[in-house]
Amino acid sequence: MIRAFEVSDMNDVLDIWLRATIEAHSFVGREFWESKIEDMQKTYIPASDTYVFIDREVIKGFFSLHGDTLAAMFVSPDFQGRGIGQQLMAKAKFLRNILNLTVYKENPRSIDFYRKCGFVIIKEEVDEHTGHVEILMEYCS
Repeated sequence: MIRAFEVSDMNDVLDIWLRATIEAHSFVGREFWESKIEDMQKTYIPASDTYVFIDREVIKGFFSLHGDTLAAMFVSPDFQGRGIGQQLMAKAKFLRNILNLTVYKENPRSIDFYRKCGFVIIKEEVDEHTGHVEILMEYCS
């Protein structure tokens, strides 16, 4: 089931975000991501429309929308490859007619996922925080 984020979900969402981020972005130091936990908790999650995928009272994934930007979409590494990302994406597309996102060029698995979901590459740019190339992608229904 996908439902709106509740404040009591914060620790689970942050745990999923950190573990999945470190796994997907091994080319950026773990310390960088750990330094962003407080920003996620106090700024990014509260400023976004966030939804969680919950099954048997366990949060297994989430996404956050900030306007038409898919600011985050993560599935717990323990539950990846089970269609949860597809279900989260379907919900995000239901909520927005246009979605844009950035993904690191060094993360081909996510790029492939977004392409399969109908996103197209718009441009590439360097992320000022990490120095790595990000790809801007867009989906229009």
